[in-house]
Amino acid sequence: MPIPPRFRVCDLCEAMCGLEFQFAEDGRLAQIRGDAQDPFSRGHICPKGNALLDLEADPDRLRRPLRRRGADWEEIGWDEAFALAGERLGTVQQAHGADALAIYLGNPNVHHFGSAAYLPPLLRAARTRNLFSASSVDQWPHQLVAFLMYGHQFLVPIPDLDRTDFFLVLGANPVASNGSLLTAGGIARRLEALRRRGGKLVVIDPRRTETARVADEHHFIRPGADAWLLIGLLNELVRIGPPRLDRYGDRLRGLDDALAALAGFGLEEIHARAGISPEVVQRLAREFRAAPRACAYGRVGLSTQKFGSLCQWLLQLINLVAGRLDAEGGALPNEPAIPVTGPGTAAGHHGKWRSRVRGLPEFAGELPVAVLAEEIATPGPGQVRALLTVAGNPVLSTPDGRALECALGSLDFMVSVDIYLNETTRHADLILPPASALTQHHYDLIFSAFAVRRLARWNRPVLPLADGELGDWEILQKLGQALAAASGRPWQPLPPPEVLIPALVARGGSGVGKEELAGAKHGLDLGPLRPSLLGRLQTESGFIECAPPLLLEDLRRLAREAPAAPAGVELRLIGRRHVRSNNSWMHNAPRLTRGAPRHQLLMHPADLAARGLASEEEVEIRAADRRIVTTVQASDDVMPGVVCLPHGFGHARPGVRLRVASKVAGASYNDLTDPAALDVPSGNAALSGLAVEVRRAAAPGLAD
Repeated sequence: MPIPPRFRVCDLCEAMCGLEFQFAEDGRLAQIRGDAQDPFSRGHICPKGNALLDLEADPDRLRRPLRRRGADWEEIGWDEAFALAGERLGTVQQAHGADALAIYLGNPNVHHFGSAAYLPPLLRAARTRNLFSASSVDQWPHQLVAFLMYGHQFLVPIPDLDRTDFFLVLGANPVASNGSLLTAGGIARRLEALRRRGGKLVVIDPRRTETARVADEHHFIRPGADAWLLIGLLNELVRIGPPRLDRYGDRLRGLDDALAALAGFGLEEIHARAGISPEVVQRLAREFRAAPRACAYGRVGLSTQKFGSLCQWLLQLINLVAGRLDAEGGALPNEPAIPVTGPGTAAGHHGKWRSRVRGLPEFAGELPVAVLAEEIATPGPGQVRALLTVAGNPVLSTPDGRALECALGSLDFMVSVDIYLNETTRHADLILPPASALTQHHYDLIFSAFAVRRLARWNRPVLPLADGELGDWEILQKLGQALAAASGRPWQPLPPPEVLIPALVARGGSGVGKEELAGAKHGLDLGPLRPSLLGRLQTESGFIECAPPLLLEDLRRLAREAPAAPAGVELRLIGRRHVRSNNSWMHNAPRLTRGAPRHQLLMHPADLAARGLASEEEVEIRAADRRIVTTVQASDDVMPGVVCLPHGFGHARPGVRLRVASKVAGASYNDLTDPAALDVPSGNAALSGLAVEVRRAAAPGLAD
């Protein structure tokens, strides 16, 4: 008898697209299509959604716990694995203090309810201040600015994409990323709809990205110069007319101080720094102000540079001064059915403690991951001697991956919760692989809060849990229990996801009941974004803080910054994303890796010619004393003076079990990056705009 299709959201990226799973008569998963009845994504599916078939069938995927035996691995039982983890991690903490254990959380954790909801008790049981995550190579500037201005790290205004008339995009490529801190399933269709209704899409980026190709306008900008352009736009908005502040009443503090601090930056200097003419800056400011509904948005390219927090602050001020903050068609915070802001949530804090070696401040309870390698490698009291990684590959995804790789080999004990033996987990003593996410109950706890509409969806399992497998939530609970037992502390487990999900929705006050939630197999659309920011402010003053001292100080750092060398004198390296890539993983999926290679360094033909290089040659990229070798490809999609390399490659390392990766190994961007290069206010890694040299490779293969 035919098995009816089942429905579930895709959890591989932020877009939250609904999927339809079809089965063969023997129960085998046979096909995945976009769910045409999903009210949010409306049938959209990208190549990653189909690649779930590869992920489910991947013979390299781990299914049982692995324990290291010298250079070899052996499968062990779950009870033995948790006992070993608790004993060894507990021994390290008892001998050297709680902070001798570090924890690194990778990006997939925020995509899984079983991680996002069940990690906090584990972290409390671990009692360590050495907590790190992928957020500090990605989005800390967003979170810090939200905390400083609005009082909560997740009170982030989201572009009201479906209703805006003028969408200004900087350092973001949503057509390739499917949206980032901008959850919008089928975003390419949404951008088309913007243009069909007479709206305008303008992209500012050092590369002509997939999004730039469908835009009304694209302007090249020198890497790392976005703050200069944003200052110019803001000053022009003020020059054109008084700020539109009626909707904010008396709830603003420090706006005059902020605007006064910015007033001294002239358009000619902005042109020299950013490479965008005063006439273009003036016109864009006029058009932004004149549009009935407008929104300015910036993402990874802005956050991963030396002035990432300044950029995110300036974007907020542009939307505010134009009267587009917390306004329909502008930028508004979502009101998710399970709240991530408000009473009982983690608003954040800054500088309550600092890293041991470099003295960098924590943010929201985490330290910048740029200090992880030095905290392991530097002897002395408080040295990190044990590491727990959960769904992350920091050897490829964090600054100076080679240094971290060396440091991992010196640990007393390492545990990894992961489904692969990858570049990071190969250094572990114990690997705990979670069962397929498709066997677990799921709710998009985080990305529902960043969506362009208000949504609710309880995703039921579509595949059975195999004997001997545990879900991620079970693994985290048992690890927390083992750590608590090792320290003699009590442990209070959470209920399973099928109990916790409807309880959290009921507590959120959205009015969605358990029966309605459970019965909506395609999800619930609760309506468009609504103005709510003023009623949700969590600043101590109760005001929108327009001039945070931390950011005013960084503005002075920007003013002291020496001008970049002219194009042609040096090259600046930027990253890129592709719809068929998923950070540092999924390169083991044939459906994603087929076709032309995508790991090459993109370089403008004029820059190639100036160095006597030819397209498809192997080249060496140097940054200070770091170097890698890869293939170069001529492209006029990058502006002269800019080279572009994707993140997440570099899989050709010994001990890694990846069947397909050798075809697309490429080189790791983070074998070049400098852990000392940071956005100062937040501590986010400044991976973009790195000064590099490119020359012909001395010999084929990866550099040592």
